[in-house]
Amino acid sequence: MGFPDYRPRRMRRNENLRRMVRETFLSVDDLVYPLFVVPGSSVREEISSMPGQYRFSVDRLAQEARIIKELGIPAVLLFGVPQHKDPLGSEAYAADGIVQRAVREIKDAVPELVVITDVCLCEYTDHGHCGKIERGEVDNDATLELLSRIAVSHARAGADVVAPSDMMDGRVGAIRHALDREGFGQIAILSYAAKYCSSFYGPFREAAESAPRFGDRRGYQMDPPNWREALREVELDIQEGADMVMVKPALPYLDVICRVREAFDLPVAAYQVSGEYAMIQAAGRLNWVDAERAMIETLTGIKRAGADLIITYFAVAAARVLGHG
Repeated sequence: MGFPDYRPRRMRRNENLRRMVRETFLSVDDLVYPLFVVPGSSVREEISSMPGQYRFSVDRLAQEARIIKELGIPAVLLFGVPQHKDPLGSEAYAADGIVQRAVREIKDAVPELVVITDVCLCEYTDHGHCGKIERGEVDNDATLELLSRIAVSHARAGADVVAPSDMMDGRVGAIRHALDREGFGQIAILSYAAKYCSSFYGPFREAAESAPRFGDRRGYQMDPPNWREALREVELDIQEGADMVMVKPALPYLDVICRVREAFDLPVAAYQVSGEYAMIQAAGRLNWVDAERAMIETLTGIKRAGADLIITYFAVAAARVLGHG
C-alpha cells in the first residue's frame, strides 16, 4: 500500500520550516512573575523548596523590578509575609502593610511595570485560613468586607490589578463595588475563578508562611475532579465584574483552561504553581529531565491549552531563553 500524498514530516525537516508552520507562540508578553515580600532590610533569601526563587525585603524590590523590566516581562504578582499575624489578618489591609509598601516601591522605581496584588488573608491570619473564622469555620460573608478593604488599600498604594485568591462566594462583586465606591473604577480584577484544592501548593506555603493551622481548605477551594463546576465559578465571577479569570494550578488542569477559553471571551490566566516549578527543578538537578526544555515545553502547553497569561516562577528564566535577556 502506498503512502498518502500528504506527508506531515515534510514540514519538520529543519527549524525554519518548523517555525513557519508553528501554531502556538510563547512570548515574554505572556508571562507574569510572582514575588514574595518579607519584613526586614537587605533580604534576598532563597526558598529552599523552590531553588532559584527568593523572598525579598521591600528595599530590594526596586533592583529586582528593574531586572524584570529589562527582560521585557510586563507584570509581577505580589505576595506579602507580614511582621505580625492576628485572627483577622489586619496587616493585609493596613496602609503601611508589607504589600502596600512593596507596591509603592516598585511603582516609584519602574512605573510602567504592571503590579498585580494577591488579595487574600491566609498569609496574614494566625490560623492560616483565607477568611474570618466563626465557630471553627471560615465565615464567607463576614470575610467579604475584609477582602474589600485589602483590595482598596492595594489600589490606594498604586496597584494596577487586584487578584482575589480566597475563593469566597461573592467576593468579586464585593471588591468591585468597594473599588468603584472609593474612586478606583479603573482598577482591574483578576479573579482566581477556578482555584483547586491542590497538592501542588506546598512550596508556596513555605515561602508565604501560609499553611493552615487546623483543617484544610477543601471547604472553599474547588474539588479536583470537577470541571463543570469550574465553568459555573468562572461565569459567576464574570457576572460580578471580573476583568480576567484564572485557572490554578495549570498542568493538572489543562482541560479546564481549554474549556474556560472556549466558553468565555475574557482574558484567561493560568498559574503554574510552586509544586509544578519545584518538580521540574528537582528533576533537572537529578539529570532526569532537561529542565530548560521542560520549562519551555510546559509553558507552551499551557499557552496551547488557551491561556492568555501565565503566572510562573519560570518567568525570568523563560524570558532569557526566549531571547529577552
